Amino acid sequence: MIKAKSALLCAVVMLSGCMQQPDKSRKVVRAPSEIVNTAPSSAWRSINNDNVIRIELETGHVYVELNAKLAPNHTNNIKLLAREGFYEGLSVYRFVEGFVAQGGDQTGTKTPVKGQKRLAAELSYKTDRALNIMALDGSDGYAIRTGFLDGFAVGQNSGGTKTWMTHCAGTFAMARGNEINSGGTEFYITLAPQRYLDRNITVFGRVLEGMQHVQQLQREPENGRPFNPIKGVEVLGDIASQDNSVFEFFDTSSTHFEELIVARTNRPEPWFKFTPNFVDVCSIAVPTRRKG
Repeated sequence: MIKAKSALLCAVVMLSGCMQQPDKSRKVVRAPSEIVNTAPSSAWRSINNDNVIRIELETGHVYVELNAKLAPNHTNNIKLLAREGFYEGLSVYRFVEGFVAQGGDQTGTKTPVKGQKRLAAELSYKTDRALNIMALDGSDGYAIRTGFLDGFAVGQNSGGTKTWMTHCAGTFAMARGNEINSGGTEFYITLAPQRYLDRNITVFGRVLEGMQHVQQLQREPENGRPFNPIKGVEVLGDIASQDNSVFEFFDTSSTHFEELIVARTNRPEPWFKFTPNFVDVCSIAVPTRRKG
């Protein structure tokens, strides 16, 4: 529901697009954990397993939700690559502490059967009209507007007609060379926010569960031990008989998430003696859990 204040703003400044914004004038007395833990089931939305891939590493599984809306071609391509077994026998060959873990074919010689090796970059999703998001107040330095869309942290232009995923921790993106359309098979996962990469590369997913396995990857090759092998990448919807995991996320368009943003902006717990009246898009991790 769009707040009256936001609706009035849209009427005055039509070119900026009509965005849903949290009402920071409301008094928040509940901690973020309480907001999430006491929210009704209606505040949670299920994730389609056809848009989730499971990456199997040596220490366990990493589940990644793909963003079929903002990057449909990359989403479709990595599912094709997963279904043909492209990543089996490959590795997470690059680990830069505090930056990214990158996987795929380090040699660049493996040729996909059904998937594509190179794709046109999907740096932003363009719409004729403003795309409604749960927007945060003000510019953050990297985007005129930031906020959340269907569980993903996003940035937008001033008119809300270009929307892209931001590089927060756990972002899933497509590595490329110097040429903008040179990516297609090499993915990376951010270990910390890397916002300066926004709109320079296609971001098309986020880690739902399993970041601990990414963090446990080897930093350097060791003698006699395979370097971060990828045992497999599969579409979760294809392997229901083996893995019945179902995930859901805290609905980022709900009043409950709106309350969470306000609580994160000025923490109400007595432990906090200073509140900055500010929060950036990467400081609000969208709560995600296994359904049931």
